Amino acid sequence: MTQFKLLGNRRFGPFFAVQALGAFNDNIFRNAFATLIVFGIGLEVGLDVNGLVNLAALLFILPFFLFSAIFGQLADRYEKSRMIRLVKLFEVLICLFAGVGLYTGNLWLLLSVIFLLGFQSTLFGPIKYSILPQLLERQELTGGNGLVASGTYIAILAGTILGPIVAGVELDWPWLVLVATLLIALLGWAAAYRVPAVPVGDPGLNLNLNPVTASWANLKILGQNRTLLNSVLGVSWFWFYGTIFLVQIPAYTQSVLGANETVLAGLLALFIIGISCGALLCEKLSNGGIEIGLVPIGAAGMTLFGLDLMWASPSMPLGGAGYAEVLAMTGSWRIILDLVMIGVSGGLFIVPLYALIQARSRDDQRARVISGMNILNALLMVLASILAIVLLTVIGLSIPQLFGIVAVLNLLVALYIFTLVPAFVLRFLMWVLSRLIYRVDVQGSGLNQIPETGPALVVCNHLSYMDPLIVGGTIQRPIRFVMTHRIYNMRGLTWLFKLAGAIPVAPAKVDPELLKHAFEQVDAALANGELVGIFPEGGLSPDGEVQPFRSGVSAILSRRPVPVIPMALEGLWGSVFSRMPGRRRQRDRGFFSRVQLRILDSIPAARAERDAMQRDITEAYTSLRNQS
Repeated sequence: MTQFKLLGNRRFGPFFAVQALGAFNDNIFRNAFATLIVFGIGLEVGLDVNGLVNLAALLFILPFFLFSAIFGQLADRYEKSRMIRLVKLFEVLICLFAGVGLYTGNLWLLLSVIFLLGFQSTLFGPIKYSILPQLLERQELTGGNGLVASGTYIAILAGTILGPIVAGVELDWPWLVLVATLLIALLGWAAAYRVPAVPVGDPGLNLNLNPVTASWANLKILGQNRTLLNSVLGVSWFWFYGTIFLVQIPAYTQSVLGANETVLAGLLALFIIGISCGALLCEKLSNGGIEIGLVPIGAAGMTLFGLDLMWASPSMPLGGAGYAEVLAMTGSWRIILDLVMIGVSGGLFIVPLYALIQARSRDDQRARVISGMNILNALLMVLASILAIVLLTVIGLSIPQLFGIVAVLNLLVALYIFTLVPAFVLRFLMWVLSRLIYRVDVQGSGLNQIPETGPALVVCNHLSYMDPLIVGGTIQRPIRFVMTHRIYNMRGLTWLFKLAGAIPVAPAKVDPELLKHAFEQVDAALANGELVGIFPEGGLSPDGEVQPFRSGVSAILSRRPVPVIPMALEGLWGSVFSRMPGRRRQRDRGFFSRVQLRILDSIPAARAERDAMQRDITEAYTSLRNQS
């Protein structure tokens, strides 16, 4: 099922409508309120307009610090679809309360509405991302998250545009804002009744209503899993980075480009459309899996295009320019491309992280993990605002220089995270090989034979040095390969193999202690619920044929009976990484050739006989070779 087909599915469509309408409504009211402050209420009461706008932003984000941890517990403790209906009913009541403030023109009532909207968003946040793994299959998570991200950002853009419009209509009182927000809230409430019920995460959870200790407890849950923690930190960093760019685009348009409001709307649209496109691309580039190899690509793009935006920006503003003048300006197309590609890169960066967090968190803790992430997101967004104020106001840097500094910071943060969790970089290398350099065609029983959790032994024929990267890049779960010590100890590559968790092995006559240690490592990995990959021929094929399987595979299964997943790989014999003689290699397959991987039915350990596995893999390999 492609991701867009999910929109018509009862499992996902109503939920998508609920979250998109909610984001739309938040931004309509917030931007309408900002317009009313700047052009009406704020002037009438004689208060500082900029201060009121910043106060409204603070009131919206304050509940994320105060209540995220408590609401995360509620989402784990109670049934989520019922909570969604209550949240949307609360949104309807907020709109009615806002109507009172709009009618009376009471500034403090309207400020309290902003706080209540933030309160409602805080309540919905843990439900929003924790319910997705319960509504979708694992292979749908990336596509679903891409739709949620793109829908949210498009809703933000639409609300940003519509809010000032409905607030700017000259009326006795701004009742059009009430009508628009109330209508959208009612539509969201109606959609909430079609969200299917899901199992309760932890019905016996004891609620802790102390926001300080509850927040600390949620953050401690994140610390229990290093990959989960660093994925959450990656998401929070994205919100830091995105806040800097999104908040500064209006000032950048006015003071750097010297352009008018219509150009501002266009630049905001380009940035948000870019994020939406990047988010939607993730499903296509991931082949329906959770492909964390896209995260380094997104991080690199965020740095490169952020730096180029600094370099492409003009030194002097045009002054009151419209579309025609801006497009005629030297470097304008670079600026447009940079804004779009920053957004695309951000989408590629954030969606796999969200999907990974959902997949790696436990069912009974997922909402609390999300609430902990929301706390960190809010903290990083506040820090982004403080950094912008310090660099722009105190130090006196320009907005393009701010963009450049944040782009460099993004590189440093990404390198730090990738050092702590090398799986991101390894998956990137595997993704490049299996998606770009080679065209891998998966056949047979397919990736559904790979268990989502638990141990298994992957057994495959061996044609080239690229085989582990091709197989590992095709399988979404991390896999530890057993490899000969001669390759493992190659100068300059050992660090990479250690990073990948490869297990070196040597024949008994060469290094019996290493052989013994290899069996112990394999057994420990399987006992820990990991996937282990082995090429039972013991080396590369010298003639392109499947060689006799050695006894190592039987020894592994005798110590630790686990399911076996046989695979046949075809298309790499004749490449520069195979053992085909050099002259023939030059005339045969190389990069960008088609590679076929046939995944056979999983075999229980009790029936996994060495000779039978060799026969099945040989037959599958011969069949693939005859097809090519």
